[in-house]
Amino acid sequence: MKFTKMHGIGNDFIVVDRINNDYDANFCELARKQCDRNKGIGADGILLIERSKKADAMMRLINADGSEAEMCGNGIRCVAKYVIDKNMATTPVKINTLAGVMTIEQVGNNYKVDMGEGRLESKITVNVNNRSYNVIKVDMGNPHATIFVDDFDFDWMAEGSVIENDPQFPNRTNVEFIKIISPNELDVKVWERGAGATLACGTGACASLVATVSQNKCDRKATIHLRGGDLQIELKDNSVFMTGSATTVFEGEL
Repeated sequence: MKFTKMHGIGNDFIVVDRINNDYDANFCELARKQCDRNKGIGADGILLIERSKKADAMMRLINADGSEAEMCGNGIRCVAKYVIDKNMATTPVKINTLAGVMTIEQVGNNYKVDMGEGRLESKITVNVNNRSYNVIKVDMGNPHATIFVDDFDFDWMAEGSVIENDPQFPNRTNVEFIKIISPNELDVKVWERGAGATLACGTGACASLVATVSQNKCDRKATIHLRGGDLQIELKDNSVFMTGSATTVFEGEL
């Protein structure tokens, strides 16, 4: 099986082209094995590129724990780069996902994605280790729990792990801890559902801006600082637009 290792600002994937190759496997089991950074290739998940009747391609994301996610912002930029580089499509590219069809435009070395509408769901309280968190739930095609913090002087990874599995999220959730730097800058730490602490999360960056704007705490266009790099997020009309890089690391055969 041939694969391509790619990443979007550090959020890394094993990309498998099932359009040009007739690969059939238990990809959930493969993800649990090959995403292991000590005993496998190492990644946050496997991206499957498949045929689609609605778009240029279909993207599926299998998380490192073998679960399947509805959508992945950093992953979809990687898929767009892959199909453009392999002459399978031209910009703007349409990629189908479990969250719907997304349009991606190549802008220089970056990729701008129309992520669709970010939907505010509700405000809840989550209690973790004697700490109480006010959470804004945001739907970006996948679930997010957004939390404002003054600083990151706590074990946010441990807290995120517990919040992911809180009973108030029956399908588990992604967790974003948001520190507001300025009206157009946010610092965000992400605990991803099914992958753990990742260097970046595209849908998480979008959810963070949606939540922050809803509280009138920042502008509708901002730079989101993540551990792996920056994303530019903008709320325009009824859509959230995400702009960022996608990088091919190497190609291999398993």
